[in-house]
Amino acid sequence: MKQIALKRGFFILALLGSFLFRASAQKALPLIQVAPNKHYFQTSDGQPFFWLGDTGWLLFVKMNRDEIVQYLDNRKAKGFNLVQVMVVHDLKKAVNVYGDSAFASRDLAKPITTLGNDFKNALAYDFWDHLEFAIQEASKRGIYLALVPVWGSNVKEGLVSVASAQTFAQFLVKRFGQYNNLVWLNGGDLRGSEKTEIWNTIGNTLKTNDQKHLVGFHPRGRSTSSEWFHQSSWLDFNMFQSGHKDYAQDTVEPRMGEDNWKFMQNDYALQPTKPSFDGEPSYEMIPHGLHDTTAPKWQAADLRRYAYWSVFAGGAGFTYGQNAVMQFHNGQGVGDYGTKQNWKDAINDPGAGQMQWVKKLLFSKSYFDRVPDQSLIASKQGEKYERVVACRGKNYVFAYTYTGRAFDIQMGKITGTQVKASWYNPRNGTKQFIGQFNNKGIQQFQPTGTAQNGNDWVLVLESIQGK
Repeated sequence: MKQIALKRGFFILALLGSFLFRASAQKALPLIQVAPNKHYFQTSDGQPFFWLGDTGWLLFVKMNRDEIVQYLDNRKAKGFNLVQVMVVHDLKKAVNVYGDSAFASRDLAKPITTLGNDFKNALAYDFWDHLEFAIQEASKRGIYLALVPVWGSNVKEGLVSVASAQTFAQFLVKRFGQYNNLVWLNGGDLRGSEKTEIWNTIGNTLKTNDQKHLVGFHPRGRSTSSEWFHQSSWLDFNMFQSGHKDYAQDTVEPRMGEDNWKFMQNDYALQPTKPSFDGEPSYEMIPHGLHDTTAPKWQAADLRRYAYWSVFAGGAGFTYGQNAVMQFHNGQGVGDYGTKQNWKDAINDPGAGQMQWVKKLLFSKSYFDRVPDQSLIASKQGEKYERVVACRGKNYVFAYTYTGRAFDIQMGKITGTQVKASWYNPRNGTKQFIGQFNNKGIQQFQPTGTAQNGNDWVLVLESIQGK
């Protein structure tokens, strides 16, 4: 009887420990909210939140526990605060690296769950416990996860019904809704006009059952969620996918080409006001247009261009991607879109380390008063790669040039009679003082180096206090 009592005591302590751990994980991070100005995000304690995301789409199925920790540690060190992840990539083979199946009979309404979450006991650890492990580890590192419930290809193939979509969305909220470090990302690389009833069911079910987490929609390439769902009550923010095609490859009307700032400009002007950002630009080291593996590959400079263009046009964040990392290719053979890189090497590609400097620059100034303002560019604003995109706050101006060409600024748009000017380096986050200027008239600025693609710079103008 004493042994039974001891076992019961240990069991109760284990349950209590599990409960306390989940409770602490829940409180580890504040919630992400829409800021009062409706264009940007903030945390529930009122601090600005810039969505600096990475696409770790197959994190839950390709990675073991140690690899999840390795990946999250790397992303934390590089300044990322969010990872976009698919919950269900392929309903026909929804199995993780440990052989745990997500569903019975490939039915989205029948998640396979077990009692307990003891990793050492295969009978007490399941697909959803592994997912929860990743959520907890992300929370410890200050990282949020944007969960895509079911990828669009499953919906397009008719594998998801309205009823099963509703049941699954309810399951997700009940199972993981206690964690603060989550965002729901409906959709999954499909146009909202395809199977609209499914997307509305998922969106409405998530929002009805979970009022504290934001809900967005991941659209098809060359489109934005606002095309179909901007007026939907379940949609808290817009996301656009500027996609992987170059100017010549884009045949979708209206032809945005690589000009992702155009998506942002359109979303920014919509009513009611909602945050928007580029949630999937071209990935580093992926071929132009995806499918021709002999085509040129997108480089770090391209990702910098997409980031600064869209953010200075009013974006509430930006999501980076790398070909091998998004699919967690192990380096054996050839992966999707021709990658031969091992993800463990690819996580250190140049672009991944350079995204943090976008956030650093934004947080160096007042955050919520930032507005896009192309009237700052007094000379030609430029077409394609020559485009200069500008924004300002009450006492600062940011203007980004991808080619390092000279451009004119209309002064007098911020406070003060004098401003100091600097060049900010998007490659390493360093700042070089240029000089002091009168805050009136038109002033030309010439970046250092030869004018060419990838010689990108941010002009920073700052009001001089008291002048």
